Amino acid sequence: MDTGKENEQIAIQWFKAFNTQDLEELLALYDEQAKHFSPKLKAKIPDSNGLIEGKKALREWWADSFKRLPGLHYEVQTITANEHRVCMEYTRELPGDEDLQVAEVLEIKNGKIIFSRVYHG
Repeated sequence: MDTGKENEQIAIQWFKAFNTQDLEELLALYDEQAKHFSPKLKAKIPDSNGLIEGKKALREWWADSFKRLPGLHYEVQTITANEHRVCMEYTRELPGDEDLQVAEVLEIKNGKIIFSRVYHG
């Protein structure tokens, strides 16, 4: 299997883990020192400037998100992958909130996500 296809599979697993709120499966896709940038992070934790690093910080962020947003669902629009990264477009759906168009880039090295960046439309 080529690396682009392997990285596409990581994205598919990412959506499955997120939509089932399976924190352990989600974290298993990330490198121990992975970084994550999100405008939602910056809004909730201003001192972070939107950036967290390491699995401990990822665990805390997503565990809190899953607790606060039990109905959160990501509807996949497109997944485009190559040997270094995956670009994902999806709709963030949350009961009671307006849908949000999102683009996210996963940088991947040695089969693990090393950096994820979220962009809102």
